[in-house]
Amino acid sequence: MAEMSQRTVETVQRWLNDHHVDEETKAELRGIETDPQELEERFYRDLEFGTGGLRGIIGAGSNRMNKYTVGRATQGFAQFILKQHQGSGQPSVVIAHDSRHFSPEFALEAALVLAGNGIAAKLYPSLRSTPQLSYSVRYLNASAGIVITASHNPPEYNGYKVYNAEGGQLVPDEAEQVISLIQEVDSFAAVKKLTREEAEQQGLLVWLGDDEDEAFINTVSSLSVNRERIASGLSDDFRIVFTPLHGTGNQPVRRVLEGIGFKHVHVVEEQEQPDADFSSVKSPNPEEREAFTLAMKLGEQVDADILIGTDPDADRMGAVVKNRDGEYVVLTGNQSGAIMIHYLLSQLKEAGKLPQNGAVIKTIVTSEMGAVIAEHYGAAVLNTLTGFKYIGEKMTQFENNGQHTFLFGYEESYGYLAGNYARDKDAVLASMLICEAAAYYKGQGKTLYDVLQELYEQFGYFLEGLESRTLKGKNGIAQIQGIMSDWRSNPPQELGSAVVEKVLDYAEGLDGLPKENVLKYMLSDGSWFCLRPSGTEPKIKVYFAVRGASSEEAKQKLKDLSSIVMARVDA
Repeated sequence: MAEMSQRTVETVQRWLNDHHVDEETKAELRGIETDPQELEERFYRDLEFGTGGLRGIIGAGSNRMNKYTVGRATQGFAQFILKQHQGSGQPSVVIAHDSRHFSPEFALEAALVLAGNGIAAKLYPSLRSTPQLSYSVRYLNASAGIVITASHNPPEYNGYKVYNAEGGQLVPDEAEQVISLIQEVDSFAAVKKLTREEAEQQGLLVWLGDDEDEAFINTVSSLSVNRERIASGLSDDFRIVFTPLHGTGNQPVRRVLEGIGFKHVHVVEEQEQPDADFSSVKSPNPEEREAFTLAMKLGEQVDADILIGTDPDADRMGAVVKNRDGEYVVLTGNQSGAIMIHYLLSQLKEAGKLPQNGAVIKTIVTSEMGAVIAEHYGAAVLNTLTGFKYIGEKMTQFENNGQHTFLFGYEESYGYLAGNYARDKDAVLASMLICEAAAYYKGQGKTLYDVLQELYEQFGYFLEGLESRTLKGKNGIAQIQGIMSDWRSNPPQELGSAVVEKVLDYAEGLDGLPKENVLKYMLSDGSWFCLRPSGTEPKIKVYFAVRGASSEEAKQKLKDLSSIVMARVDA
């Protein structure tokens, strides 16, 4: 144990001696007591509760996802909810979970801790999507929400995301209050908890089901802008291939697509059912081409017009379309976002329903192409920090002050939302919109690839790239901090033929946005790049964006910029 920190030694012993910790967990710890490095990784800190909640590897330990870290976090969150609702009746929390290992168990654990604190837990009995959780908080007038998910992380991970009464993930000032209250929970004995039987008898554990599902499906379907055209002929020879990648998207996406009139929806059979190991893919991430391997095979068999995939908690959607050579190409998040903005706003304008005060919200690392298109249709464009919680926060401000009518919000990382029903990105809604757009333009003899080329010709050849470096564990965190410190203290003066005209350090709280550890460099040729540590994974991400007069020029500019920047990052 000499190689372990004193904190680790003490915390391990505290877990082994605590009668609140079950024997199975203690046995797991005893099984690794001869591996000081593993114990150090599991116990050198408490699993960090960031602005999005918890996310980590499943296992015993204070730096792991398990029922004890979930229970402690829920106790702190319960204290936050009770403080927020003093004297205003009994608070309630909606809870949902995805298809990962221990997701049902962690969801029930959270519910029983809430019940132990006198808070009604409204729990979905089987897997539901993250956007449905966000919607349900609002629909049921709940005080807060919890969803157990690790999004598209590898199978050994799980997570715990918390939502406020607006249905949005906690913004920094709320998260800081919750973090402070969690830190006050200094022992497992301080976690209040009822048994399932006690909670049900006292009306503090309520099971949700068909009625809430139906309300969500109907609400999403109501945002279709061409439902009558789809049902009356556009879908007759339009074929969709869909993969839920073993997650929560299977039923809601199919119900919405079929509900608005799509007749030929082919689901990838090998990836249809929930599978906590995501055994048919290297990563259940619709941002990656490899995730669509089986979908492309099925697409060739049925001659599909579009392939769509949703991640395990169905908040991100990826789309694949045919190019002019008949080959399937994966659209980037920026490209899909630009197409949906163009489709949605053009259709609203054609129908005379485009509001004069309409607004599109995007993040600071999202392409400017969608912004240029939105402005073409007279919409205002607002930027937020990365994280859909900031887009949701702006939506609520619009709802309260009437300054803008929210039209569309999106991130480059495949997250999209239209409509005011939720405060998080929704792959169910995005699947509907992108398929609807593809069917509409097919009726004009175009693929979405053709539409994208027309947008490039009209608005400029925007091209973006993303590089990331995974740096795990205690040493990885230090490396990421070192990279950010180096770029912050020694900013480049020029890159290639372009001069660095401006450095935006969001750690200083720019443009009225919360402070965040993000650096963005604006170049004289209109390009930019941005360094940002991931808030949910052990990664540093580097975003690139260029604009060229042609596709070839944009590709070369992106290649040159990326190679120069990453050479320094890797050094």
